[in-house]
Amino acid sequence: MEARAGHQPGTGGPPWDYLLDAWRELDVPEGWHAEIEAERIRLVPPSHAHHAAIAAEVQRCLYARLPDELGSYRTLSVHAAPLGKLYVPDVVVMPSELIAAADPDTLDPMDASDALLVVEITSKGNAREDRTKKYRAYARAGVPMYLLIDRFDTRGAMVTLFTEPSEHGTYKHSDAVPFGKPLALPAPFDVTLPTDGFPA
Repeated sequence: MEARAGHQPGTGGPPWDYLLDAWRELDVPEGWHAEIEAERIRLVPPSHAHHAAIAAEVQRCLYARLPDELGSYRTLSVHAAPLGKLYVPDVVVMPSELIAAADPDTLDPMDASDALLVVEITSKGNAREDRTKKYRAYARAGVPMYLLIDRFDTRGAMVTLFTEPSEHGTYKHSDAVPFGKPLALPAPFDVTLPTDGFPA
């Protein structure tokens, strides 16, 4: 479901501040969330139970070795400033002090460039966006690790860790494993993510 913000005369599209103001004022149904993509505000429906189960398993694994100064967050909005995008990843790891310092009176997204890890879990309707648009946005924002858990990959369900982002919107390195094989997450996590319990 999409809600297009009204165009501003002579701009070719609504400016970021206008979109952000409209996003802040949305009355989103419970369980849904709103993202900003391609000069539109897009409403994303609640995820499937399998989707939520995978996110919970990732967080459980991260918390086993997560340094005290970092937190793992669900439904946290992040702004990929270089491309004017706003996403709500399935899991974000970010310094806890930035979350504590957020203005309690303003609904503002966090800066994606402050994230250490972003996790997206594909749904049937958004798999292409996670593989392409979000991949480019997180790379351009300088997110050092992008973990894509793709239940709908044509090769079969896959987990891919992208690292070494470039300003061109790509990651220079990737490690991919099928569901059922473990995947190592490097420092500051230094943990192996088991995927054998992920529902495909």
